[in-house]
Amino acid sequence: MTKTSRILTTLALAPCLAAAAAAAQTDEATAVKAVVQSAYVEGVHANGDAAAMRAGFHPDFRMLVLRDGKMTAVTLEEWITRMQASQKEHPDAPKPAVRADFPIVDVTANEAFVKVELYRDGRHAFTDYLLLYKFADGWKIVSKIFQVHA
Repeated sequence: MTKTSRILTTLALAPCLAAAAAAAQTDEATAVKAVVQSAYVEGVHANGDAAAMRAGFHPDFRMLVLRDGKMTAVTLEEWITRMQASQKEHPDAPKPAVRADFPIVDVTANEAFVKVELYRDGRHAFTDYLLLYKFADGWKIVSKIFQVHA
């Protein structure tokens, strides 16, 4: 193969390789959104489902909470315990209609960042910023910060 042939072959293959990389990135973004939808949107907000949360959140997950200028960290198990206590306190509380928009899903190799606009009963309730890592068993949410909307 001549040098010119190699260059032409490389140029011909470049769009195919770029398209394959873009498709792989799209597949990963879809997988990330599916984990966030299942574990966070449905697991936390729609159903209060601890099993769904444990399936999509990493055991070492931390939610960082800023109140009155002080930051605290909440573990996954602490969050689940609080959620379950609230469910026991209000067993007949109606489940809200929950909708989530994903204005940003950014995946780089095995890391992802997701911005979630969460609506409860039609009201914009939270803007969440979630960080995920891809492990051997799939994508897991590892950290969260958020804004509560009044």
